[in-house]
Amino acid sequence: MAETDHTKDFLESLAEAEAEENAAFEEEITEEGADIDALRAERDDLKDKFMRALADAENARKRSDKDRREAHQYGGSRLARDLLPVYDNLQRAVDAIPEDQREAAKAFIEGVELTMRELLNVFGKHGVKAIKPEVGDKFDPQLHEAMFEAPLPGTKAGEIIQVSAEGFMLYDRLLRPAQVGVSSMQGS
Repeated sequence: MAETDHTKDFLESLAEAEAEENAAFEEEITEEGADIDALRAERDDLKDKFMRALADAENARKRSDKDRREAHQYGGSRLARDLLPVYDNLQRAVDAIPEDQREAAKAFIEGVELTMRELLNVFGKHGVKAIKPEVGDKFDPQLHEAMFEAPLPGTKAGEIIQVSAEGFMLYDRLLRPAQVGVSSMQGS
């Protein structure tokens, strides 16, 4: 029987060793599983950060493209705005010549008008277009600035009765509104 006790003790110690080995193995698997879960979480976090950084970079690229286009398109607006009084003064010079002296000043008038046309051509090359309202047109506050309002028989309220200065657009932006006088009464 000693041999059976000995075998029994041996089998029990073998079972205990196997149980301990299984527990250690399970603990190792659990730790590896936890490590794998931690690695997956870190991978997902890094992937999220990468996608956000990629989206931020794309947004920055689009924003800089838009800023570059706008700078190219509208960058000369200050210069154009500063040149508008030159055009106005040339127009005033032509308008100031009395009718009885126009024939004698014909060459001068042609020179000034040629300069005005060339200035308008240069403006046109850079997207600047004149706003030329006519007497009788409807007042548009998006394009016109009312310099005065006066009752004028034979006109409708809100009708342009005088044009003091032309306005100008730079592509789709208003550089300067046309300066106009507006009728304030219903005509008879």
